[in-house]
Amino acid sequence: MGQKQHVVVVGAGYAGVTAALRVSRRHQVTLVDPKECFTERIRLHERAAGRTGTPVVLRDLVAGREINTVKARATSIDPGARTVLLDSGTTLTYDRLVYALGSSTDTTRVPGIGEHAYTLEQAQELSDRLSRGPGTGTGTVTVVGGGATGIELAAELAESASAWQVRLVTGSEPGNGLSAAGRTHVRNSLERLGVHLHPHTRVRAVHRGGLSTDHGELTGDVTVWAAAFTVPSLAAEAGLRVDERGRALVDPAMRSLSHPDVFVVGDAARVTVPGTGELRMACATAMPTGAHAAEAIDALAHGREPKPLRFRYLAQSISLGRHDGVIQPVRTDDSAHRLVITGRPAARINEWINRYTLASLHAERRRPGTYRWAKPLRPAQGAVVPASAAQAQ
Repeated sequence: MGQKQHVVVVGAGYAGVTAALRVSRRHQVTLVDPKECFTERIRLHERAAGRTGTPVVLRDLVAGREINTVKARATSIDPGARTVLLDSGTTLTYDRLVYALGSSTDTTRVPGIGEHAYTLEQAQELSDRLSRGPGTGTGTVTVVGGGATGIELAAELAESASAWQVRLVTGSEPGNGLSAAGRTHVRNSLERLGVHLHPHTRVRAVHRGGLSTDHGELTGDVTVWAAAFTVPSLAAEAGLRVDERGRALVDPAMRSLSHPDVFVVGDAARVTVPGTGELRMACATAMPTGAHAAEAIDALAHGREPKPLRFRYLAQSISLGRHDGVIQPVRTDDSAHRLVITGRPAARINEWINRYTLASLHAERRRPGTYRWAKPLRPAQGAVVPASAAQAQ
């Protein structure tokens, strides 16, 4: 039957909730997060544009499983003592820890971001600000960032916030990882929506009146920073081995290379999969890593060595408002094919993906183990979990 263990999961994003739901079929779980509601991060650009969906209460999302939800923030971890200290003053003791604190917008890249720019984590505050209108200002909202986050936000605001002129500032071309056809469609769609594009522009500072760039000043009323992401410092502070970006180093079973009782999943982990490469920060990688960690924990409880994570990419999805988008099929290593799906078909697929993501969590709650993800047809050669790696100090 295996030994029943207490698994503490810190962080209730896509990776943490997936891990908690999946492992709870065998073990007792404590899920720690400071929020009462689950954040659908892939829809935050919609919330920023004033589109409010039905809140997903975290306690309801895990109802019926052996999961105790604790509304608190983890402030420190002692892997030697196997304890987590919460900001409430409570100390939790664990047999296995799942570290799933994810990532957030990096506000340290240039001076002034924290003081003068909104981030996507502040989607509701941004929506409230835009709803008040420009007032006596120029009526310009500037989005900084040419990845999917910045593109989706600029398109959504341009489509819904008619009182505002939207500007997109990017260090390269918008959607630089897409195929030529994908990049062309993104540019044409943004221009059709009235977004003013400023490609190949480096921001040097953010101030109350706009941006200082290598092409001069860009004045505006509201700035939104969506250019890069960072991870919390808690893993490094706890003594886990991390890379130069602070992401925990893990083996193919998602175990910390320095502390094998700690499993790190989602954006907080640096995960490399043979044949696929280093996984990017995304919901598409967070849920599989969370699910795989749960399987690994259960395998170890039954005295089995866990299998290595298998994963492959299928497509990148970018919404361009409610009726347009880009679905970019990709190779196993996430490089783009020439073919793209655009327009209303892409918008419908993108919406289906968003709904399927949340539905997968509900399905996992009802029947743990149902969530599946894309994998290579054959395991990559050498894709084994070295027993020594998990014990490395």
